[in-house]
Amino acid sequence: MRTPPEIEAKNKEMKALVLQKEKEGKVVFLTLDGFTSVDLESFIQQPTEGILYDLNRDRATVLTLMDENWFNNFAVGLVIKKLKEKIDNQEKEA
Repeated sequence: MRTPPEIEAKNKEMKALVLQKEKEGKVVFLTLDGFTSVDLESFIQQPTEGILYDLNRDRATVLTLMDENWFNNFAVGLVIKKLKEKIDNQEKEA
């Protein structure tokens, strides 16, 4: 089944926006109010649960939505949690 041209155009537009924001050091994600972008460095300074919640990768959201990507979404949440834990521990030791 072919994607309608208007959806393809919108996807292309969103891809360009996300890649441009990446070049600016920002991350783009969807909130209740629509898409937003924030400075990536400041985004990762928040607590782990805040990061996961903002990205809809927290345990409750992933296990509630259970879309076709839920296995990977759950795994991403676990990896982010572990990496953030390691970073926080290293910062405490420094």
